[in-house]
Order: sequence, then structure tokens, then C-alpha cells
Amino acid sequence: MNSKIYPLQFQSILKERIWGGEKLKSILNKPITSKVTGESWEISAVEGDVSLVANGELKGKSLSDIIDDMPKAILGTKVYQQFGKQFPLLFKYLDAREDLSIQVHPNDGLAKKRHNSFGKTEMWYIMQADENASIIVGFKEKSNADDYLEHLKNKSLLDILDKVKVKSGDVFFLETGTVHAIGAGLVVAEIQQTSDITYRIYDFDRKDAKGKERELHIDLALEAINYNKVDTFKKYNTTTNESNTVVDCRYFTTNIIPLEGKITVKNNGDSFKVYMCVDGAFDLDANNCNYSYKKGDTLLLPAALEEFKLDGKASILEIYIS
Repeated sequence: MNSKIYPLQFQSILKERIWGGEKLKSILNKPITSKVTGESWEISAVEGDVSLVANGELKGKSLSDIIDDMPKAILGTKVYQQFGKQFPLLFKYLDAREDLSIQVHPNDGLAKKRHNSFGKTEMWYIMQADENASIIVGFKEKSNADDYLEHLKNKSLLDILDKVKVKSGDVFFLETGTVHAIGAGLVVAEIQQTSDITYRIYDFDRKDAKGKERELHIDLALEAINYNKVDTFKKYNTTTNESNTVVDCRYFTTNIIPLEGKITVKNNGDSFKVYMCVDGAFDLDANNCNYSYKKGDTLLLPAALEEFKLDGKASILEIYIS
């Protein structure tokens, strides 16, 4: 086996946000130094924010470099056929001390035309929720551009948006065009297409440290919004020591593995896998080497890693492209 084929971890890319806090350190043990850290980008190929390997022989190399060197071994034959040497997904943890802005993401067509980017289909796994914490996902009832703009003008947009209380373990799948906002008091694992395109449509009139309101993208958002009522909540099974499907879409498949004890995982080489440990801790054995992971760790398993063993008590999100 190629010595460069092993479970890869990356240096966290930490992002200060006006709405961020300190839970990424207290709950997920991220090396934050700011009291307003909102995001930890765990695996990213976004231009300007490309992840660097944190462990093993490839330590210090960028995700782009190792894909360029071993595209099929890292990405998988099927993923390489579809995306070339582009890494198609972005993985994050978020800490919302305050409400995020109300926003929307464009679909592939619009994002390609305007920004030469992928769109931004995404999912949220709620890792921790304060009492009465909530999110905004879409409209309460079918709307239209005129009605939406009228409510935006009158600062009554919240009246027509669907606000949902959430708890840890809840999953929401947001297709492009869904108006949304993560509410205060939540820590979230987020899986999405490789894109940093966000249209901010309302920010509660708050000001940054310099007394300025953040830029809004009201005109850009108009064409991007889906004005229909959408169903974003995902129910899923939690059968122990099995991969239970949570989200299965054209961009990614996400399973949850409630691990209790030992299991063996085999790969067919079609796609890489990413594991996000959202609770507990586990060991992974591959190529006669042992690796240990805990809550908040994220690892990339190259497609060429044909078999490995898991052992522990943990909840693991398993993500790949099918």
C-alpha cells in the first residue's frame, strides 16, 4: 500500500464572525483565540482557504496538491470522472452565539453564470442546542417576489418565514434557493458543495465593530430564492454499528454510524469518505496503524484506502459521493 494513503486530518481554518462565540473551543476543542469565532473549516478547497494536511507523511501539503499528485487515489475513480481534480465538498463546524443573517445560496446554474462557482446545497447536523434555540428554513406558506420585497421593506420578513425549534441530533437539508438562518445557541456540523457564495438579505440591522452594517445582496437574491414552502427536516434511523442514510442527493450522501464496539468498513474505490465525529470517541485501524479521534475531529479517508476498522463509542457522520 502507498504510504501516502492513510486517514488525513487537516489544520482547522478558523473564521471570526460577528455572530460567533467560544463553543468551538469549549465543546469541540478547536484552537481558537477569539471570543467571536464562528466557523472552523475542516476540509476546504475554496480558493484562498485550501486546507493543509496536519498529520503523517503528507503533513504541510495542501489538499489541492495531494489531489493533483494522486487524483484517483484520493478522490475516487467516479468522483474524478465527474469533477476532475476539484474537491467538490466543504466541511465546517459552526458556533452561533447570535443569530446568523437571513440568507440564500444560488443554484449551480446561477452560481456558474455569476461567480464561476458551484452552487451551495447544504445540510446541517445539530450538535448542540441551547434551550429554545431555533432556525429559519424557507417560507411559512408559498410566497412571491413582490410579497417578499414588501415584507423586507417593512422589516416584517420574519412574519412570513418558517421558524423551527431544534434539538441536538436534528438534521436539515437545504437545497439551493431556500431562505435560511442558523439561530443563536447552536453548534452545527455543516456539509455543503465547495462554494462560498452567500446572498445576505437581512441582518437584523446590526452593526460591526466599526459601526457599519454588513453588505446586503437583495437584488442578487431575488432570482435565487425559491418562494415555495419546503420540507427541510430529515428523519433517519439510528441502527447501531450500521451506516444509516440521513441525506442522499446528487451532491453528497451522508450517513450516521452510531458506533458501539468494533466494525469493519470496506471501500470500492469510487469515492473518498469523510468522517465527522459528532459525539464520543473512536479508534481507526488501517494498514496496521492505529489512529484515535474524538468529538469535533474530521478526517478524509482516501478512496484507495480499501479497508479499515473502527472501534469505540461514537456518533459519526459518514459522507461520500455516490
